[in-house]
Amino acid sequence: MFADRVDAGVRLARALGAYANDETAIVLGVPRGGVIVAAEVARALHLPLDVVVASKIGAPENPEFAVGAVDEAGEVIENPVVSVSAAYMREAAAERHAEVMRRAALYRGGREPLDMRGRTAIIVDDGIATGLTVRKAVSFLRARGAARIVVAAPVMPPDTKTARGALAEDVVALETPWDFSAVGRWYREFGQTSDAEVIAALRSVG
Repeated sequence: MFADRVDAGVRLARALGAYANDETAIVLGVPRGGVIVAAEVARALHLPLDVVVASKIGAPENPEFAVGAVDEAGEVIENPVVSVSAAYMREAAAERHAEVMRRAALYRGGREPLDMRGRTAIIVDDGIATGLTVRKAVSFLRARGAARIVVAAPVMPPDTKTARGALAEDVVALETPWDFSAVGRWYREFGQTSDAEVIAALRSVG
């Protein structure tokens, strides 16, 4: 159980200590909540911080359940265990992509994304549920030239952790509960993160 995202980030940084001061490494937070965790990791490891913006595409009757995910390039990954109509996926993906682009522009404040070519990308989220969003982030960063991918989160299901080879070169998790049901269950404080908090977290890492 984590007190909040800051506590989770401090603890996650300890588990990622091997990457401290690595001149090839960049920490990338997944907005919104993942950026708060990522800022603590980047600060502790003395690494640069950026965002990798991807968004889940929610199911028609349950927007919290991911039927897909979309990245900044507009590329979509679909959940292989559920089926929705092509028309719904197309419309929902376009809507989420517009939000992804809004967030990317807002959070970066006009600066270019950090150059990923030949770098180690440490993708940090506040927790991983279905894994679709982080998988989309992984494929996006590989397309941008990242040489090595590390996926790190305070909590994720056991099968995500064991899918290491298929997901990334390294997967780091502090908790992998067998009774995982939702990320927020493993935090005492897990309120919504605002855009302003994301921007402040990004600016807090020099």
